[in-house]
Amino acid sequence: MSESTRTGLPASIELAWGFREQPKKGPKRALTLSEIVDAGVAVAASEGLRSVSMSRVAQELGVATMSLYRYVKAKDELVTLMADAVFAPVPAAAEDEGWRAGLVRWGSEYMAVARRHPWSTEISISGPPTAPNSVRWMEAGLKCLRAAGLGPGEQMASLLLVSQFVRSQALLESQLAAAMHASGDTDETFLRGYSRQLAMLTDPVEFPALREVLEAGIFDETAEDADEDFRFGLERILDGIEVLVTGPAAGEKHR
Repeated sequence: MSESTRTGLPASIELAWGFREQPKKGPKRALTLSEIVDAGVAVAASEGLRSVSMSRVAQELGVATMSLYRYVKAKDELVTLMADAVFAPVPAAAEDEGWRAGLVRWGSEYMAVARRHPWSTEISISGPPTAPNSVRWMEAGLKCLRAAGLGPGEQMASLLLVSQFVRSQALLESQLAAAMHASGDTDETFLRGYSRQLAMLTDPVEFPALREVLEAGIFDETAEDADEDFRFGLERILDGIEVLVTGPAAGEKHR
């Protein structure tokens, strides 16, 4: 269990925010929290999130496992800090940027980080953000929605909607990539194989809509198509938020 602190936060989170000093230097070379986090990221990048453990990270650093517990009290804390570390730097707003353009940029940069570090999408969410970069990302997104004139509750709900979409899209891409890697297929052969399977399993009478999609070659996608799919989904979510910003169209009422 995490060490109890004056703030009620784990000691590692206090260290990350600079609320407490690094542990004093001992008889051997002192570690730093950032070294431990970087080692965890390296293990996750090369071996996957499941391989991250206190003992494996200690091995990566060439130190005894117990030396890590002066900085991080549990694997869950370490993984939280690892995910936070790869989300640096936080996106900065451009001059004269509208709320919608700001959220497109915010979502696109979030997706770019998730694609560079696919293991980060596998982390179970155990609570609201508390690590430094995650809180700063939240602030950056809320600033866009605040500029749109939404109230605090609407801002938070809208940002949650956008972030959930980005996270789920990134996880889908990561899982499909893992499946393709396991099968030895490329993007093209994997999806074309799926298309051929569906064509064999379905007939136009029972599945007319699906067969129309198949015949249009929709599953013959490329990486560029994946970007288009992401942008399409993000823009449709922003269309919904825009209704909240501008109000319903003439003659329409909320039910």
